[in-house]
Amino acid sequence: MKAITEIKLPSAYTILFLIIAFMAAMTWIVPAGQYATEMNETLGREVAIAGTYAAAPANPQGLIDILTAPITGIQKTIDLGLFILVIGGFLMVISATGAIDNGIARAMVRMKGKEHLMIPALMLCFAAGGTIYGMAEETIPFYMLLIPVIIAAGYDSATGVAIVLIGSGVGVLGSTINPFATVIASDASGIPFTQGMGLRLIILGLSFLAGCFYVMRYARQVRENPAMSIVADMKESNEQHFLKKTGSQENSEFTGRHKLILTVFALTFAVMIWGVAAGGWWMTEMSILFLASAIAIAVIGQLSEEVFADKFVEGCRDLLGVVLVLGIARGIGLVMDEGMISGTILNWGEAALAETSSIIFVNLMYLIHTVLSIFIPSTSGLAVFSMPIISPLADFAGVGRDLAVTAYQSASGLVNLVTPTSGVVIAALAIGRVSIVKWFKFMAPLLLALALISMVCLSIAAI
Repeated sequence: MKAITEIKLPSAYTILFLIIAFMAAMTWIVPAGQYATEMNETLGREVAIAGTYAAAPANPQGLIDILTAPITGIQKTIDLGLFILVIGGFLMVISATGAIDNGIARAMVRMKGKEHLMIPALMLCFAAGGTIYGMAEETIPFYMLLIPVIIAAGYDSATGVAIVLIGSGVGVLGSTINPFATVIASDASGIPFTQGMGLRLIILGLSFLAGCFYVMRYARQVRENPAMSIVADMKESNEQHFLKKTGSQENSEFTGRHKLILTVFALTFAVMIWGVAAGGWWMTEMSILFLASAIAIAVIGQLSEEVFADKFVEGCRDLLGVVLVLGIARGIGLVMDEGMISGTILNWGEAALAETSSIIFVNLMYLIHTVLSIFIPSTSGLAVFSMPIISPLADFAGVGRDLAVTAYQSASGLVNLVTPTSGVVIAALAIGRVSIVKWFKFMAPLLLALALISMVCLSIAAI
């Protein structure tokens, strides 16, 4: 009889496909329904109208729909998928120059004994991106950049994933001026986005401290005892590395050419952040940027055309699996939408909030949005879907609409740290070679702590 620790868990592909099948089964059980919608000129999209929910003809999803969902999901995420492939090619090209390996070696020598300081500094940067502009898809390149650095510092790939995902995640959870969460939800609720800023800053600060402490504690345990790692079963393999080593490990000379390459490397990420935050860039523009940088780095590194092409394609190939899981994850929401059960789930939440006290109301709002976020991982999509309906109910409960916004965004931010319906989470875990089951088990204590922080803050504010 095999020991429990020897039981092989299903792959991410299988788990996501099973979730698609489960959601399809739910379309046969959950009554179909939908809300009437109207165009909101401010948001530039259709929004649901409170009190207009009505039953709709059922559209249960069958076997063909289950098989179609991941295919359609891949088609709908092709822009993000291509961006990830270009990033893979870019990183493999820079790896071929030896700049990354030798740069890491130099950095580890200089940071000897102080490696732990990387964790709070990096998490603070990602939290800032999360709270300011909802940093999510933009974090994907950073997993591939930081994981080998974190491994070289004596930690594991899960630590690298946690630094980026938890760092940016608590920033989104405590969004302050995030246009894709706070601003959209506030507009949909008919209030200025600055209303409730103080409470959100408190939740952001407390959540960041909790997340940072949690990651630093885990990292210290792993460094002292590698058996404590949630990816300890990969210790003897190279699977926890996302890049193959291309340079000689004995030759760690860090040349001027390497410095120039890493300067271009850093500037590429800086330009990407500026482009997204201030220039309105998205996947196409970012893909062009990284392709151009890959070519520039190949020229600086004196790589031949043949080597450049081979390495770029090799990098794309290494991340093809990540692109596939993104598409499959998207298929979950598609099955729900086609099965007409999203509106019904929201209507159940609307009914649960009726005629409750202020404290119970804000906590029910939080719990309802926690459930809704599993099915609608997009922060902007959830805001447009739920806030026009939920926010007016706050008036009857004597609760400020800013609390409704805060409850929505903190719940959405919490769920998007672990939900398999989020392409960012799935991509991060795929890059770090961490299974979704292990990640959820690892995150459970922190999720509880973050939920308590948000719910206690909301309850105090509702008094």
